[in-house]
Amino acid sequence: MTALAALRRARARSEVRLREVPAPARLAPFAVALSAEVAAPAAAARRPVHGPAAAALADAGVAPGGDELAAGRFILLHDPDGSAVWKGRFRVVTYIRAQLDAAMGNDEMLGSVAWTWLVEALDGHGASYAQAGGTATRVLSESFGGLAERPGTIDIELRASWTPRDADVTRHLEAWSDMVCTFAGLPPLPAGVTPLPHRRRSAAR
Repeated sequence: MTALAALRRARARSEVRLREVPAPARLAPFAVALSAEVAAPAAAARRPVHGPAAAALADAGVAPGGDELAAGRFILLHDPDGSAVWKGRFRVVTYIRAQLDAAMGNDEMLGSVAWTWLVEALDGHGASYAQAGGTATRVLSESFGGLAERPGTIDIELRASWTPRDADVTRHLEAWSDMVCTFAGLPPLPAGVTPLPHRRRSAAR
């Protein structure tokens, strides 16, 4: 399949741990899914990561105990007959989550900034697409009782999908993996992208 070969050609930053995971079975006749995790730089793997069917995906990973900064899913759907809803034969469905300082929850622009990251990542990699859409959600968590000492946190979650204009989806996966790094706050960032302020994760889980 041309699209799978394109995914195998994709390269992600060394901080990203990519691995193939079971794809949803009822969304399309064919599908492939990847998960991504970004750990703190000190724990991140230093080897390049390749596409979903390569054995290197299983081997390239984050050292045990690494502090997760961001995580996500990349799903490529394919319907040989095409879809009137997608307006194409392929559809990319993605999810990214990162945990921020609780104070960031008051930033009304956070959702629109997250969406801008997606658009800029795709455009920056020259990934041709149509029918893009998505939602950005802020989830505030507070602890009480015996867990009251845990600091408050806020997660930013972006769920998005778009239709690649052809089967060459290499740039789509590379753009998405870079966006996961942007959510994790890792430099360098593409020109024009503003990094989030310092984020932390509670040591108590």
